[in-house]
Amino acid sequence: MKLVFATNNRHKLEEITRMLKDKYEIISLEEIGCREEIPEDYETLQENALEKARYVKEHYGYDCFADDTGLEIEALGNRPGVYSARYAGPAKNSEDNMHKVLGEMKGEENRKARFRTVIALLLGGEEHFFEGIVEGKILEQQQGEIGFGYDPIFCPEGYRQSFAEMPMEQKNQISHRGQAVRKLAEFLSRR
Repeated sequence: MKLVFATNNRHKLEEITRMLKDKYEIISLEEIGCREEIPEDYETLQENALEKARYVKEHYGYDCFADDTGLEIEALGNRPGVYSARYAGPAKNSEDNMHKVLGEMKGEENRKARFRTVIALLLGGEEHFFEGIVEGKILEQQQGEIGFGYDPIFCPEGYRQSFAEMPMEQKNQISHRGQAVRKLAEFLSRR
């Protein structure tokens, strides 16, 4: 089965393609000719994911899925949340985003955080949602070279290493996106 994944983030595309490669052919936005920036105008992850999926369906005619992910830090009132990718500005620069978070967390004892992903699937005229959450904490400094986004400063609960220090296969087993993708795959396998 072919599915369009509505993202321009090559790291997310690679991660999800690896998780679904045995059963699904994941088609990128580039492969369908979509090179524009898809809007994310809403205040919730679910609404943004659905907006992206609907955009692809309306403009290109493909059934597809899209995700939106947020890092929610308890001490920051669950910021950056829905603004995670553009927390330090519209350029969506991961290094700048991490520096901003680490600056705001300097001296903070409560380092509880969680990653949350919502996937919206448009298939056969129906909308479906799948969510994944991983609890953890914000580290005092960046650790590791693997991964992307906030991975170098996020340590999942029960582990001593950041997401950026884990092999992708290990990260995918426990991550927020991995959980949501497994729910998506399970749903698709029953159709």
